[in-house]
Amino acid sequence: MARQAGKQSYGRLALVSCLALLAVGLIADFLWASSHRFSPAGTYLPSSFTTVIGKLPPESNEKDTKQNKKKDDKTRERKLSDTFQDLDAPQLQWEKMAPAPVPRLDGAAIQIRNLLYVFAGYGNINLVHSHVDIYNFVDNTWGGRFDMPKEMAHSHLGMVTDGRYIYIVTGQYGPQCRGPTAKTFVLDTDTNTWSDFIPLPVPRYAPATQLWRGRLHVMGGSKENRHTPGLEHWSIAVKDGKALEKEWRSEIPIPRGGPHRACVVVDDRLFVIGGQEGDFMAKPGSPIFKCSRRLEVVFSDVYMLDEEMKWKVMPPMPKPDSHIEFAWKVVNNSIVIVGGTTEKHPETKKMVLVGEIFQFNLNTMKWYVIGKLPYRVKTTLAGYWDGQLYFTSGQRDKGPDDPAPRKVMAEMWRTKLILYP
Repeated sequence: MARQAGKQSYGRLALVSCLALLAVGLIADFLWASSHRFSPAGTYLPSSFTTVIGKLPPESNEKDTKQNKKKDDKTRERKLSDTFQDLDAPQLQWEKMAPAPVPRLDGAAIQIRNLLYVFAGYGNINLVHSHVDIYNFVDNTWGGRFDMPKEMAHSHLGMVTDGRYIYIVTGQYGPQCRGPTAKTFVLDTDTNTWSDFIPLPVPRYAPATQLWRGRLHVMGGSKENRHTPGLEHWSIAVKDGKALEKEWRSEIPIPRGGPHRACVVVDDRLFVIGGQEGDFMAKPGSPIFKCSRRLEVVFSDVYMLDEEMKWKVMPPMPKPDSHIEFAWKVVNNSIVIVGGTTEKHPETKKMVLVGEIFQFNLNTMKWYVIGKLPYRVKTTLAGYWDGQLYFTSGQRDKGPDDPAPRKVMAEMWRTKLILYP
């Protein structure tokens, strides 16, 4: 009996001890929690969501907490992926020059010596231009306007020059989201006269276009529905504005299709830079082919075609970039690209414009961010003269805090170009 009573006393003592330890732990946990107020800044976010804009001041007491809560209702923190933010870049001194005679979106431009030939483009979604304006870098004036052929496309053109003749390939005919044409033309810039050229095998929107090894190359772009990426690659032998063959020849397909990319030839190498898959389409049944948004994927891919006629993957751009088909210049063995569009905004799903200037150094095969534009802008038309980088036209952002597109521009700007060696 005494041994059993001892066991019961020992069991009760052990139970009381366990309960006491549990109570102490609960009290300590409560005291720790009450001394560390929960804050959204302490929640876990993926590493790509770390840039904070419009951060509120720290709280100091309960009164400040209430005031800051009211402020927080009006000014909330925005945490966005670095992809959608402006990249760090030097601030440049920009000088505003004489504006173009008309605003242009999705137009085209070719520089021949001191003259910048600016073609077509949207004035607005319901208006397209059908003429050429010329900018003279020597006296910084516009002049010499003349009309385009009536059957020539008005936007999303493929275009390249041999220094005298400009080859104009396919593109969209008409405003809104009308269909493409396969028709091609040649402009003799010595006489400002036009001639017909052999049509492309099928219509294309904004194909990558270049002269390489005596042949006119056309590749990628969007197919006839304006959305599906094309992979086809054609070429035809040309000289002095004329075709030396009766039809286009099929070449090695481009690795990734789509429109709105830069296509550049330097030192016998052909580069295709940036671009996107997908684009706006005509709304089904719309009598005016009203544009309807579709999902597009903007990419940073860079490909090179060399003497082996094989595509090679090159270092990607600092960020995805599209709408840059006439936004580039070759300067001191570097490719310079001005503005564009990147991936859509993760919250609003709106298009995001690019406000940086990129340099691809062909000596080091490295990309650099070398400056900021006066504002974010897409489909710029770029030129270079006497150490100065110029751009005109395009569609700019809504303001410093809103990268979505708004106004179609006619402005012309220039800045001293400083490249990384």
